[in-house]
Amino acid sequence: MGKKGKKEKKGRGAEKTAAKMEKKVSKRSRKEEEDLEALIAHFQTLDAKKTQIVETPCSPPSPRLNASLSVHPEKDELILFGGEYFNGQKTFLYNELYIYNIRKDTWTKVEIPNPPPRRCAHQAVVVPQGGGQLWIFGGEFASPDGEQFYHYKDLWVLHLATKTWEQVRSPGGPSGRSGHRMVAWKRQLILFGGFHESTRDYIYYNDVYTFDLDTFTWSKLSPSGTGPTPRSGCQMSVTPQGGIVIYGGYSKQRVKKDVDKGTQHSDMFLLKSEEGREGRWVWTRINPSGTKPTPRSGFSIAVAPNHQTLLFGGVCDEEKEESLEGDFFNDLYFYDAIKNRWFAGQLKGPKSEKRKRRRGPKAEPEGADKQDSGEACAHAPLEVVREVVAEDGTVVTIKQVIATPGSSTQPQSDEDDSPEEAGGPWVEPRPRSNAMLAVKHSRLYLYGGMFEAGDRQVTLSDLYCLDLHKMDQWTVLVEADPETQEWLEETDSEEDSDAGEGAEGGEDEDDQDDDEDSSEEDGEPQHPVVTPGEQFEDYLPRTELYWVRLARDEVGPEAKEKRVLKVAHAMAKAFFDDPA
Repeated sequence: MGKKGKKEKKGRGAEKTAAKMEKKVSKRSRKEEEDLEALIAHFQTLDAKKTQIVETPCSPPSPRLNASLSVHPEKDELILFGGEYFNGQKTFLYNELYIYNIRKDTWTKVEIPNPPPRRCAHQAVVVPQGGGQLWIFGGEFASPDGEQFYHYKDLWVLHLATKTWEQVRSPGGPSGRSGHRMVAWKRQLILFGGFHESTRDYIYYNDVYTFDLDTFTWSKLSPSGTGPTPRSGCQMSVTPQGGIVIYGGYSKQRVKKDVDKGTQHSDMFLLKSEEGREGRWVWTRINPSGTKPTPRSGFSIAVAPNHQTLLFGGVCDEEKEESLEGDFFNDLYFYDAIKNRWFAGQLKGPKSEKRKRRRGPKAEPEGADKQDSGEACAHAPLEVVREVVAEDGTVVTIKQVIATPGSSTQPQSDEDDSPEEAGGPWVEPRPRSNAMLAVKHSRLYLYGGMFEAGDRQVTLSDLYCLDLHKMDQWTVLVEADPETQEWLEETDSEEDSDAGEGAEGGEDEDDQDDDEDSSEEDGEPQHPVVTPGEQFEDYLPRTELYWVRLARDEVGPEAKEKRVLKVAHAMAKAFFDDPA
């Protein structure tokens, strides 16, 4: 009795601490969110000028991560919404809507009046009601320097049949957040976790909410049992038995002033509705068997055939004193809820188009026996072994076999064919995190994401497809060369200056300008950078805020004329190939 009372008292204490922390975060972040609200309102004013639905065939979308990729319930289409892009100096947020036609392999940009504000790290769920609906909750908007955040708590629905956006206003819903997870369960949306971050504070959540798709009402659940600790970016999926699985995720906590410790969770929980007790739910911790994913965050998930949950990629961050280094993945794992078992997704490789033949003794070229032994080693697969400590203290040994030029990670047999006979080189997506996944007709589609190369963040815009029945090899639908992507190095002046143009960013002064020009143009409003693949008609509305601020700027007419000419030159060079 005494132990139970003590445990309940401890639980209430934890709830009070969490409530105090949330209040503290809310108070400190209110000011910076007010600053960003004005910018969001400006962008919404621009969106309000769109009064008609415009569908424009287009090239594939520009690079982005933390967008949503959803499957149309009735058509062979994928729906891409939102996302973010960082070019080294500025952060860009999107509220664009793209449709990918699977059969035709074509992209269409769909402009619909009154869309949700620009955002990333939101959640999108498709339900079949009314010809198909795309429900979107939360997400975040960031200042161009990536230092301030506005977390949404709004709920939107895109009616796919009529192509109309509608904001659904219902009280009692979750607080503003991003990195949460949301699934459709019967005729409800169920939302779990996420985080809210301001300049100085942050808080992670483990609360659960339901939204009734018939009554349009929110309810907060209070499941019994021990559930997951607060986290974001976890796996959340519905099992064939009607339960909801939560796996992994990421959270951090402050260990001392200005020092945070991140945790990559690897535990797993099942949330079930109690039979015969409507509205009552219970948490249970589960320990699946099989080959579990190695510790990671930023992975992507989708529901595979037979209600299996598919996990792709992610990053394992290793925290050092003043840096954070990450190992990125491009591997696949499947979770079978019926068997409560994980297994790794192994690709078979392309089938040979030629008849298999047994390899005979191959004639050695003259002098082959005199080859340098170091060259032979260079062609052998390289095995990298490292140890990662999981959150429960377990040491996980990770072995990665890296193919070097001229080597193969697959064992060769006498029955094997040469690469040319087997259908060409091996194709696979590069390792990444925060990519978008979707499954349609037993085919997995992978779009975008990011990886790091030194101090550079590379954002991707490629599209891959994998047949989940054949499990042979990836197919490239959209190629992208990260080497051609714009990357602007951050300067000391940029680190010390306050950004003011919003998440559409601005182009800073050229470092090679002379001192006179730099002093004359110090503090000038920043003109938006052209994002890769952007069309002129899309770019032009984004410049309105720049011209307004330039008009208000207290500088002489000569300085203003110089700025106008500079911007005109940059636009001509970007859109019209005019070097003059």
